[in-house]
Amino acid sequence: MTSKRHEEIGLSDEQVLSMYEMMLLARKIDERMWLLNRAGKIPFVVSCQGQEAAQVGAAMALNTKEDYLLPYYRDIGLVLGFGMSATDLMMQGFARAEDPNSGGRQMPGHFGQKKNRIVSGSSPVTTQLPHAAGIALAAKMEKKNFVTLVSFGEGSSNQGDFHEGANFAGVHNLPVIFLCENNKYAISVPIEKQLACDKVSDRAIGYGMPGYTVDGNDPLAVYEAVKNASDRCKNGEGPTLIETVSYRLTPHSSDDDDSSYRSKEEVEEEKKKDSIHTFSEYLKEMNVLTEEKENEMLEKIRQIVDEATEAAENAPYADPESSLKYVYADKDGEV
Repeated sequence: MTSKRHEEIGLSDEQVLSMYEMMLLARKIDERMWLLNRAGKIPFVVSCQGQEAAQVGAAMALNTKEDYLLPYYRDIGLVLGFGMSATDLMMQGFARAEDPNSGGRQMPGHFGQKKNRIVSGSSPVTTQLPHAAGIALAAKMEKKNFVTLVSFGEGSSNQGDFHEGANFAGVHNLPVIFLCENNKYAISVPIEKQLACDKVSDRAIGYGMPGYTVDGNDPLAVYEAVKNASDRCKNGEGPTLIETVSYRLTPHSSDDDDSSYRSKEEVEEEKKKDSIHTFSEYLKEMNVLTEEKENEMLEKIRQIVDEATEAAENAPYADPESSLKYVYADKDGEV
């Protein structure tokens, strides 16, 4: 029998089943949001489809009770891994008062949840990278042994904030992991028109850190790379740049027409590498997953997504009077 690769990197059968289940949950939440958008019930979707393996593999490699996450707008799998629920995600899709990210004040995909150490992002891309370096600096100054992971698209690696954040982390030897989710398109701009080097990870040497490129459709490869980077951080060896290469299976957003810049044939070819299918096949080959168990998972997830959708659709909007909350301090000095 073929050796179990997941056991070789320290994962049990139960852990890889949980990994697959979380990938499926991320996919099914995303698919439901697209249906809701097309039905006119939620305004906007930025999809994670095609990137679930990278996101869930990375989350499972970290200590989600202590480490900090600064995600970018596609990271449904990462925020689920750090403790956000399907209902939380639906609340932000419907812009309800119970949205933990912003109380319904921000567009979807701007994740933030203090109790789970998910640090709020903003609409300008890449601003989270210097923030991640700053949080990692605080860990070093206060002698706390947590790791900061920040994720971003390959288009963001061409912004000034990427270079400033990476350089600062390298100079100060900070416990931060830079996770570039390369999905081959910065909206409509293909990767070959974005980089003068072959890979985003080639840039790491300029900031005094190691850089690795791994298969973003392989959650085990991502897990192993992020686990090694986390160990480096905790051993005082500084930051790491990890590039995961996958493919965005949907348009850039629910407002995008991707047929204007890529062919249907290209998308169909990339779907053959979809991690939802390839990881399922691996687990079945290893006799970890059966058709029956997979169907049970799908039914459980369907119920979770149905309940989350119903809860969010019936939840109230924020009171108009609360619009200045968290913007100005009140008379008692509380925000």
